[in-house]
Amino acid sequence: MIVAIQTTMDRLDAMQLFLRVAELGSFSAVAQQMGVARSVVTRQIAALEAHLGVKLMARSTRRLSLTAAGTAYLEKCRVILNLVEAAETGIAEQRQALRGAIRIGTPLSYGLKRLSPLLLDFAQQHPEVAIDIDYNDRRVNLIEEGMDLAIRVTARLDPATVARRIASSRLIAVASPDYIARHGAPVTPEDIAHHECLGYTAASGPPGWVFTTPDGRTVTVPLRARITASNGDVLAEAAARGMGLTCQPDFILDPWLADGRLLPVLTDCAMPELGVYAVLPGNRHVPHRVRVLMDWLAESLTG
Repeated sequence: MIVAIQTTMDRLDAMQLFLRVAELGSFSAVAQQMGVARSVVTRQIAALEAHLGVKLMARSTRRLSLTAAGTAYLEKCRVILNLVEAAETGIAEQRQALRGAIRIGTPLSYGLKRLSPLLLDFAQQHPEVAIDIDYNDRRVNLIEEGMDLAIRVTARLDPATVARRIASSRLIAVASPDYIARHGAPVTPEDIAHHECLGYTAASGPPGWVFTTPDGRTVTVPLRARITASNGDVLAEAAARGMGLTCQPDFILDPWLADGRLLPVLTDCAMPELGVYAVLPGNRHVPHRVRVLMDWLAESLTG
């Protein structure tokens, strides 16, 4: 007699059993693991097939294989069971003090100027959490490099990226007072073509600086850069020495602007807003401690 599958819990148990049979390829092996008779396992799988109205497995005396419907159902079972496990793990974690390791990648300048104090505060509040910070301006592959989280400062993310926006930043075009005295300040974005520029080599997006003029035009200015670097602090230093114009985010330029070593140019033109994103590895359960850290950073950076 086939036992009917009536409740949600029954269905989850049946999914788990089906997953184990599919992975081991044997009713007998699963029955041995569970310490039950083989007939118990076969009846449960038969009940699941009756409930679904399809054959999930093709059986023979020598081998067991999945049908097309069984293969499709197996993938959905994996997703559902992973979600259930993640939900239960998350609830258990919330009842306990945060513990475990978090490996986070961050651009050098943003990490040092904005992120480091917050990460140290977080570590002090959660002494059982170990934090490994990788300061690097290159675009890392989180899965290959074992990162739990990466911070990216960009105007545009790939649509497939799993990320949460936690803050924003603005770009500012600047030059030193000495440079402006010698060469004049650009009046329109097109004027930049006649100036020395200092370019950021790690930038993604259009190969140039993008401005929106007061009349609503979008102008992309190709750069003639004599000096390029993958770190914005170096370019700000070069600009302060009168070596050319540069365009950098506010978290790099704020101290230079505050003491007058750099001056903003083209102030009537807008530049694209940068988002600050917490990027996660795709298709992976996010540990509770990582979610808490993201919430902490978002609240701290925008509060």
